Amino acid sequence: MPAQPGEPLPLQHKRACPLTPRAACTGDYEHLVDIWERAVRATHTFLAEGDITALRAEIPAYFPHVALWVLDDGERPAGFMGMDGRHIAMLFVDPHWHRRGMGTALISFAVHRYGLPLTVDVNEQNPAAHAFYLRQGFRQFGRSPLDDQGRPFPLLHLRKDTAC
Repeated sequence: MPAQPGEPLPLQHKRACPLTPRAACTGDYEHLVDIWERAVRATHTFLAEGDITALRAEIPAYFPHVALWVLDDGERPAGFMGMDGRHIAMLFVDPHWHRRGMGTALISFAVHRYGLPLTVDVNEQNPAAHAFYLRQGFRQFGRSPLDDQGRPFPLLHLRKDTAC
């Protein structure tokens, strides 16, 4: 049975505290854009400053088009995931919280809430994100030479078919 919003999920990462995703609200958007920017600056080293500035301006308009789930650090949002059906449209965690189980908690939530298979697209030039998704059980099934907006940032298409 899928998890319901606000229902805690067990975490596999031993350094993480119990985390419960919650549905985002418009009041979260400013924090989520800040998380997006910090995460992108830490992991998307292939983007130029102009790319980051342009993308940052587009992000808030995208939020209402996905089911947006937030993980708080106890006080404010620290990570988030946007779902488009069973497709992970976005998953970003504040760099302060990297490698502490937040990304794993969001993937686990997606499996419980939406079921399998799950898909995600990851930038080919972001090997840390690619490795993260492989550790989560995703496997590559395709590649596109351009991103969704037609920019020269190749995407790897990944799918997770099993819960382990």
